Amino acid sequence: MAKVSMTVNGAAASGEVEGRTLLVEFLRGPLGLTGTHVGCDTSQCGACVVHVNGEAVKACTMFAAEADGAEVRTIEGMANADGSLGVIQQAFQDHHGLQCGFCTPGMVMSAAALLKDNPKPTEAEVRKYLEGNICRCTGYHNIVKAIMAASGQDVSAIAAE
Repeated sequence: MAKVSMTVNGAAASGEVEGRTLLVEFLRGPLGLTGTHVGCDTSQCGACVVHVNGEAVKACTMFAAEADGAEVRTIEGMANADGSLGVIQQAFQDHHGLQCGFCTPGMVMSAAALLKDNPKPTEAEVRKYLEGNICRCTGYHNIVKAIMAASGQDVSAIAAE
C-alpha cells in the first residue's frame, strides 16, 4: 500500500492505494466522486476523462500513485462556485448535447481541454478532438453544437446531420 495525496477540485484528498489502483478507481471509490465514469476499461471511450495538472487524461490509464501531488479536476469541479452549471455544462443542456448522459462527463472534460487550448475551434476541429470519446446515443451533432456554443460562437448555421 502507498499513501497518495492530491488536490481534487480544489480540496486536499489523500488515501492509501495499492500500486495497481487506477486514478478512476481512487476518485470513484474512496473519494466518492462518481461523476467520472468507467465505460470500456480499455481507454477507448473517454468516459473517464479528468484533468491532471491542467491536461486531459483518461483516468483509466493512470495509476492513482502517478497523480500523487497533482491537481486533479473532475466533472464535479466544473460547476460554478455557487453550484450552478458551468458554461460548458450549460451549453450541453441548452443544446441537448446529451441523451443517456453516460459519456457526458468525459465529453465536458474533453471540451474544457479543447477550449483551453483552442478557444474558438471550428466544427471540424471539435469533431477531430472528440475522436477519443465515444457516444452511443447522440450522433455527436448536438455535442459539437454545445461545444461551439460554449466557445461563444453562433451555432445557428450548423446544419443538422
